[in-house]
Amino acid sequence: MKTNIQFTHARPHDQLTELINQKLAKLTRMNETLLNCDVHFILDNASEAENKICEIKVSAPGNDFFAKQKASSFEEAATKAVSALEKQMEKRKSAH
Repeated sequence: MKTNIQFTHARPHDQLTELINQKLAKLTRMNETLLNCDVHFILDNASEAENKICEIKVSAPGNDFFAKQKASSFEEAATKAVSALEKQMEKRKSAH
């Protein structure tokens, strides 16, 4: 699966990139037909503590999955987003 990671208003972070690649590998094991994945980390200018956003769009033949999560750290937001994608993929799998 081809992965594209972008950062908006935040600096690229090697540990975060490694973490998201590990979590996305888990999704690939769940569904081997995944084609590509776009990950977008956004630092929101809001004054609240939960100002880190992770958006993930995963494409597969006939299916696209999307999750957007907000948390106080990018790692937590990424973990929540991948968990939401896992639930979507399981739901789609059980529907077939």
